[in-house]
Amino acid sequence: MPETTPAERPPTLAPTHPRATAPAEERPPKAEESAAGGSVIAADGDERARSGNRRGGGRAADRKKPSGPRRGPADPVKALMHRHRELCERAVDPLEIAAGLEAHGVTDRTAARFRHRDVFSLAEELYARVPRGEAAPAPAAEERPGARPGAQLLRALLPGAVAAVAAVAWHFTSGGVRTGVGAAAAAALAGALAYSLRRGPLRAAGRTVGSARLSVCWLLAYAVVGGGLLEQLTRGGPEDPPAQTWEVPWPSAPGSLLVLALAVAPALWSAQLFSVQARRRLRGSRGLEEFAAGARPLLLAAVALYAAALTAVTALAGIVVSVDPAPVIAVGLLLFLARLLTAHGFPGPAAAGLAAAAAVEALALAGLLGGRLPGCAFLARPVEAATAAWGAGAVPAIACGAAALGLLVHATAALSRASAHTS
Repeated sequence: MPETTPAERPPTLAPTHPRATAPAEERPPKAEESAAGGSVIAADGDERARSGNRRGGGRAADRKKPSGPRRGPADPVKALMHRHRELCERAVDPLEIAAGLEAHGVTDRTAARFRHRDVFSLAEELYARVPRGEAAPAPAAEERPGARPGAQLLRALLPGAVAAVAAVAWHFTSGGVRTGVGAAAAAALAGALAYSLRRGPLRAAGRTVGSARLSVCWLLAYAVVGGGLLEQLTRGGPEDPPAQTWEVPWPSAPGSLLVLALAVAPALWSAQLFSVQARRRLRGSRGLEEFAAGARPLLLAAVALYAAALTAVTALAGIVVSVDPAPVIAVGLLLFLARLLTAHGFPGPAAAGLAAAAAVEALALAGLLGGRLPGCAFLARPVEAATAAWGAGAVPAIACGAAALGLLVHATAALSRASAHTS
């Protein structure tokens, strides 16, 4: 075959690759251009790699975060410890912390949320973890149980001794001298009572409500002269005008005051028994409900013991002086329960019970006086009916007995709490 020249050769087909037909500005750069721009491309590639690593690291960190809700602190007691730090720092034992927590509304069920079986276990951990300063000072010798028994016996028997001397002086005097003896005896008896109740299980320094003192004074005054006045009013009042003397123009009953003064000793001993046994049960209890179930029978036993002692004192005093037992026992129980509640940190209900009894007695006298007005005879009928059926002592017996029952119900719930036995 004849050899063909280059001009005669058939044209080659254009390559179908896109780069073959791309315009000049889109073609790959020459070798020198590639060498010049290589560093720029490399730098851009490194920047992209670093940004990719950052994005990848962020996504990895996001994957490490927990998807569920955040959990509580690893130490759940720490927040409670800071919240009640002052209580824990001044506590002398874990029992005081447990009582304080209960007073703030912490129960055994609440303690379970802090990984403890009861409030006592939680209090033991708080007591161990919270640092305290100097140790609490030891109680005074006269405040320690069993210390100075002579002083305790004197405080218990002093009111009864003063009342006995006053009763003898009252019996052998008359006229203005008797009035002076009565005033001096009242002042001496008030001082003896203040000395007896200043320390011991019925101590209530700084807790007594002011109105409670007025109610007690009224109840004691009514116990002495109220019955005689009530009898006079139910009969229409004194027939003769009062004589120009200092004596009360109606019969009085100083024997009631003597019985109440002699009953201070059994009141102190009953309260002491309840306080000691309650603290002992508090140390042995492992739950608030367990302590409450054991404290209620202790309270009822203490009240029953005092009621029996008061009845015995009333019977013995009745041999020497005239005493109406029902109102005296009712007044004594009311005063004992009110003082017990006040000593354990519940002065409000105690003052309310005393005020209610005093108000009933005052309303009884006011009803008899109001019944003398025209058209108001109905005001005196309830008192006259009670007096005709049970005597003049029915009014204080009903008033003080109902108030004492109400305080007993309240004390059964209030004094069965651990917080009532911390001081």
